[in-house]
Amino acid sequence: MSERTPLFDVCTQAGGVFGEHAGWLLPRHYGSFEREYWNTCQEAALFDVSNRGKIELIGPEARSFLHNLCTNDILHLAPGKGCEAFFATLKAKVIAHAFIYCAASPASEDALWIDVAASATDRLIKHLNRHLISERVEIKDRARDFAQVHLAGPNAGLVLGKAAGRAVDMGELEERQQVLGNVPACVLRRHALLGLPGFDICCPNEDAVTVWQTLEQCGARPAGSEAFEVLRVEAGMPADGVDFDENSLVMEVARTQQAISYTKGCYLGQEPVVRSRDLGHVNRSLLGLKIRAPSPARAGAKLFRDGNEVGNVTSSAYSPRLETAIALAYIRRGNQERGTLLDVEAGGAKVSAEVADLPLVG
Repeated sequence: MSERTPLFDVCTQAGGVFGEHAGWLLPRHYGSFEREYWNTCQEAALFDVSNRGKIELIGPEARSFLHNLCTNDILHLAPGKGCEAFFATLKAKVIAHAFIYCAASPASEDALWIDVAASATDRLIKHLNRHLISERVEIKDRARDFAQVHLAGPNAGLVLGKAAGRAVDMGELEERQQVLGNVPACVLRRHALLGLPGFDICCPNEDAVTVWQTLEQCGARPAGSEAFEVLRVEAGMPADGVDFDENSLVMEVARTQQAISYTKGCYLGQEPVVRSRDLGHVNRSLLGLKIRAPSPARAGAKLFRDGNEVGNVTSSAYSPRLETAIALAYIRRGNQERGTLLDVEAGGAKVSAEVADLPLVG
């Protein structure tokens, strides 16, 4: 039985057509994917992402505990700051890709929050508990306690400022507590998840509808997962279970610059990560493709160069801004130079696809 988010009823009233995502019912669209896509690109859109995993760690050793288990520097994360990171096995296979925030409230300086894909939540909690021995850390699954929305678009800051009653000046992956409308317990996080100005907004479940309606009244318009998916692929943001899984190496997943610190010291999976850096390559990498056809490629479609298999597609979509199909794909070393032409099947025909840097748009 799929779970409903706290915003299910208000999204239904707005005309949402629902689909299942990792065991949760989320709006696919509100009648017009195209309108929602362009509204996000040109104004401001509101996405229900309450299915996102929300893991809270509390305790005086929470920082050092996470620092030893993830690829980024948690020890020096100031209150109100966040970072992107991977959790990995000893062999650097991906456990989860996440965003970690140090609580903005001085009273909660020993609290850390992990924002992770719904499909990775249970896996990551089991991983954390497996490595929790004697550390003074309490791990809580808060996914069902808080709603979460993603506000994105060029006017996202204006909408949020109007709802807050003042300008919202925050750096990327910063968070702060903020009153929105008459809801005092909101946490704002600046996050350009879709390659556009964006904010994640978390609040208690009982306040979710009020927050949603307040943001609508201030100029945001609802958008569904179909528009979100196209924007995600354009932004080159890999998705758990789609663009990587537990067989993928951290170094392959196209987020090394953002999610890996090479100066932080030891952590689980560090040796293969550093070895890969020192060698200057991995055998394959997640890159972008601009397909020379309007039809997306299917997930798993093989890529060929001069008749030799050189990779496979993981995500693909038609990009209205580029007016062509695009994809994320793993491409083998030696075939990764920007502009390299590969062959892929799309729309039932073999077509050319050009290797491109990520993000594909922006």
